[in-house]
Amino acid sequence: MTIQQLLTAPIQQALALHFDVQLEKIEFQETRKEFEGDITVVIFPFLKHIKGNPVQIGTLLGEYLVAHTPEVTAFNVVSGFLNLSIADTFYTQSFQEIREVATFGFSTSNDAEAVMVEYSSPNTNKPLHLGHIRNNLLGYAVAEILKAAGKKVYKTQIINDRGIHICKSMVAWKKFGNGETPETTGIKGDKLVGNYYVAFDKAYKSEIEKAVAQGVAEEEAKKTAPILREAQEMLRQWEAGDPEVVALWNTMNQWVYDGFNTTYTNLGVDFDSYYYESNTYLLGKEVVQLGLDKGIFERDPDGSVWIDLTADGLDRKIVLRSDGTAVYMTQDIGTAIQRVKDYPDVKGMVYTVGNEQDYHFKVLFLILKKLGFAWAEHLYHLSYGMVELPSGKMKSREGTVVDADDLMHDMTQTAGKIAAELGKLDGYSEAEKQELYRVIGLGALKYYILKVDPKKQILFNPEESVDFNGNTGPFIQYTYARIQSILRKADFDYNYPVLVALHPKEKALLKQLFQFPTVIQDAARNHSPALVANYTYELVKEYNSFYQSVSILGEEAEDKKVFRVQLSAKVAETIQIAFKLLGIQVPERM
Repeated sequence: MTIQQLLTAPIQQALALHFDVQLEKIEFQETRKEFEGDITVVIFPFLKHIKGNPVQIGTLLGEYLVAHTPEVTAFNVVSGFLNLSIADTFYTQSFQEIREVATFGFSTSNDAEAVMVEYSSPNTNKPLHLGHIRNNLLGYAVAEILKAAGKKVYKTQIINDRGIHICKSMVAWKKFGNGETPETTGIKGDKLVGNYYVAFDKAYKSEIEKAVAQGVAEEEAKKTAPILREAQEMLRQWEAGDPEVVALWNTMNQWVYDGFNTTYTNLGVDFDSYYYESNTYLLGKEVVQLGLDKGIFERDPDGSVWIDLTADGLDRKIVLRSDGTAVYMTQDIGTAIQRVKDYPDVKGMVYTVGNEQDYHFKVLFLILKKLGFAWAEHLYHLSYGMVELPSGKMKSREGTVVDADDLMHDMTQTAGKIAAELGKLDGYSEAEKQELYRVIGLGALKYYILKVDPKKQILFNPEESVDFNGNTGPFIQYTYARIQSILRKADFDYNYPVLVALHPKEKALLKQLFQFPTVIQDAARNHSPALVANYTYELVKEYNSFYQSVSILGEEAEDKKVFRVQLSAKVAETIQIAFKLLGIQVPERM
């Protein structure tokens, strides 16, 4: 039972007794450090229902709680805030209740309704880069947090495997590739294909420069460049089902899929299902007729179909071109509907897509609602800011992106360099060292990205992320490893309940620990892994303050020593669980 749960009923009873008021919700907050108390009841919301002085109201409530709730030992009122002191026994008994609960913080649910989380959704003309890393880490962590909050979750992605950008890589490979493959070159498949995307852009720019030098206007040169014409023709051949083009498309896409799978494995993310744009780009066309029949869509004189959303504060949006071809919006409408057909228990979806697509998703969600789909009321765009480097924005076609695989490798190398300088790896084999460097390096990368509110832009600094001090992954991992060292040295039985008088640092640590279930629910509701990340940092800070203030294994009183080891073990377990939600591993030794 939380303190809030303990106090809600008696506060409601006091309000009914003294003021004849029935209130369902009581607002609590943590007591500010300059005031005495463990939890604060906010009085101001009561003033909507009760006429009176907030200090007098708070005093009456405080007196009632001290008289009728044994766990409340004292109170004080500051303005409109009732600060309550809670007995140590509440904390120690509550701790014993959760001590051996392996799923502390998690909620179980018999809810048959599921939510689908989409993330990654890459193009098959280039490898994954730093921006994809943020996308994947956010989507994966949100999916895991939703599960912990009691939701049934499906992880999915839609792979953008068709279009002119794909044909550009194919044309460049045919012109410049000399038949090379990932096997013959030793180059990872997605990187090989990405190299040809860059090669296409270089050739395209070269042709434009030549045409301009010969007197052709630049805009005209861009439209008529021979290599672009080849890509456009290849796209037409692909859409017509030309066997040779389709075969090359299948081959090069498979190179990319194999490369992506390696990256996903190394990054530690997974999916329950995959959708491919080549299969979904025609979906939604039949929905256009449904929308026309309902009067939601309207056909223009040229045959194109639109939806007018000006009354909703948006604009007119095309859903079918005059030549009958679908647009991205039509495809997304159809894909959403198809997903619910494939997974009938899905009653909501989360789309992990950058904030440059904010408007697109406003329109998509509104159209689906107007089409009458009940699940459209539970669609969420997990909009996130871009990741930039000190050098500025990344550009795929110019080959100036930070490759995901290279970044993970560099983070491992950086972690190894710093760990070696700290000189605490005596007795480690080389294989153990490399695994530790990988865990630290990836932990640093993931934490640095996930600790930031998704909506905010990130300026990524690799060196800063691997710092062993401050709000970083390695700092938290090091605390976990420190606790494991304590537990290895605890050569006595500490697996039995004890009730002790609490040191202020123990009480502060318990209060932080008990917040974990609420944090998971808040993170799920807000689709924000940052709440879990920063909670874990605060827990670690509180533990380190406790560690520096009291003796653990050197404590003479047996019950206190047992309690402190138990508390250390539970903090370590909570760190591990919280980091697992973020896709981060913790090392047993550092």
